[in-house]
Amino acid sequence: MQIPLPVSLPDDASFDAFFPHAGVAASLSALQSGLVAPPLRAFLHGAPGSGRTHLLQACCLAAEAQAATFAYLPLADLRALPPTELLAGLEACALVCLDDLDAVLGEPAWEEAIFHLHNRLLQREASLLVAARLPPASLAVRLPDLLSRLQALLVLPLALPDDESLLSALVLRAHRRGMTLDEDVSRYILSRAPRGMAELMAVLDLLDARSLAAGRRLSIPFVREAMGWQA
Repeated sequence: MQIPLPVSLPDDASFDAFFPHAGVAASLSALQSGLVAPPLRAFLHGAPGSGRTHLLQACCLAAEAQAATFAYLPLADLRALPPTELLAGLEACALVCLDDLDAVLGEPAWEEAIFHLHNRLLQREASLLVAARLPPASLAVRLPDLLSRLQALLVLPLALPDDESLLSALVLRAHRRGMTLDEDVSRYILSRAPRGMAELMAVLDLLDARSLAAGRRLSIPFVREAMGWQA
């Protein structure tokens, strides 16, 4: 029996909405090239905020656009479910994405289920993308056969964006939403908002909604008032 996956993808989790700064450019190119000529089998690793989840979901949306079947599994949210039943039948998909692998490592049932899923996907020539904070060689994998399979994947590192990359991403997202964002305002937001890309974009989305509701443009005084930030 396979358990239905209670997972939906956000509409903005696309390649177009991902800012290709220097620390991810090579890995992004490898992912996009691999999707053109599957099967693609890769392991993405990077610190929180590096874009692991966004890129996995972007690959799923790209597969959907090509009418290919896919499954995206955020393992940190699904670890309480029985792994054998959860992963059953996923080899029928053209693409399987396992996010937050770290969350289930060290648990024998999960490691064995992922190992067998990998083998089934390999036999079906399906694509597999895995993401975690650390590269395979640095993970606490107890099952040697699973570790060898993970180390055989194409390893794609994702570096955190620097301040200038965050600013560029902020301006790009604002422009795509039809917002006017002056440089002084964008730098003010960056100086007060959380440093992660996802958190920064969430702040911008919130400011967009509040500026529309108030009928005011994004100025430093308005941003300070809307976010409750101190001067």
